[in-house]
Amino acid sequence: MKIVIAPDSFKESLSALGVANAIEEGFKRVFPDAEYCKVPMADGGEGTVQAMVDATGGKMQKLQVTGPDGQPVNAHYGILGSSNNDSGTSTGSGTAVIEMAEASGLHHIERDRRNPMLTTSFGTGELIRDALDKGINHIILGLGGSATNDGGAGMAQALGFKLLTANGSVIGHGAAGLSQLAEIDSSSAHPLIADCKIEVACDVDNPLCGPNGASAIFGPQKGATAEMVTELDNILSHFANVINRTLPENSDNDIALFPGAGAAGGMGFGVMALLNAQLQPGVEIVIETVKLADIMQGANIVITGEGRMDSQTLSGKTPMGVMQQALKQDIPVIGIAGCLGSGAEKILQQGMTAIFPIIPSLVPLDDILSNAHENLVQTAQNVAATLKLSI
Repeated sequence: MKIVIAPDSFKESLSALGVANAIEEGFKRVFPDAEYCKVPMADGGEGTVQAMVDATGGKMQKLQVTGPDGQPVNAHYGILGSSNNDSGTSTGSGTAVIEMAEASGLHHIERDRRNPMLTTSFGTGELIRDALDKGINHIILGLGGSATNDGGAGMAQALGFKLLTANGSVIGHGAAGLSQLAEIDSSSAHPLIADCKIEVACDVDNPLCGPNGASAIFGPQKGATAEMVTELDNILSHFANVINRTLPENSDNDIALFPGAGAAGGMGFGVMALLNAQLQPGVEIVIETVKLADIMQGANIVITGEGRMDSQTLSGKTPMGVMQQALKQDIPVIGIAGCLGSGAEKILQQGMTAIFPIIPSLVPLDDILSNAHENLVQTAQNVAATLKLSI
């Protein structure tokens, strides 16, 4: 019997690998001789780097970069292992996975100090630059959780793009500096950008500007007032106009209107316009990179899950992506979640065989989080025991 275990993390309690290990432990109590294939998964959000490094036997790269408020922060990114690199090496000409939040995340700034007029994505650019300096030719960039609203301008500066005012001086950090932008000089941009395939894990479809744009939808959670939202929106519109005017290769398509351009404070726009990046649903990128479809071949059952399975799971989350891959091969799929929420039954309607929560009783949240491993092992054992009845 071949069992593929491909879950996301359970936020605040277990990494994706930790979830997979617990499920395997529970199943082995019932099926000790089965073949187990553990594939830690993610959908581009928090935990993507760890999941993909674990899934491929890769390694972390740690360095100090510029945080969103200009202060240094410790950050990391992953270089995938040799089993999933086309080159067969774990460094150089391989794949790096970067989470924007590592360098430019909202968690780096206390709530009462958040100001998207001033925050910068410079640190994310430093992570990308470090990967390029190592000869990496494929970067997967996960958006989300950012404290910034600078359209990726800071990221571009870290990569050597010169963002200049009308008098030729370098603009300052953040949206406030971006408001002074008059010209973009790409002649000093990192020379390896053109040779690097950059895929962006993005699960929102907001345009750059307007009522559904970066500033209006995501600005308030980053500290923007109603007045500031209008100003930020105008600044991002100005940024798009300057790019179209000074970088003619972008003038044929209005990238600012592309779905996902408004992701992460406009970073989606910045990486498309300046780095020729491709935006894709995060779980699809992860599935392709870890070669999940190949691993599933010949499996009798697939187990997936995440911390909470509900109606939002249907919107491109890990369990849905895993399920869709399994159903293509007519493999039944079982979901195990920390808890189930409203709309979870719709997952069954989409083709999942069954879903199980792991919470055994009503207890305080801290107890639920601290006991996640034990509860998950026990639930997995019960699922396996039920399956054995049909064999």
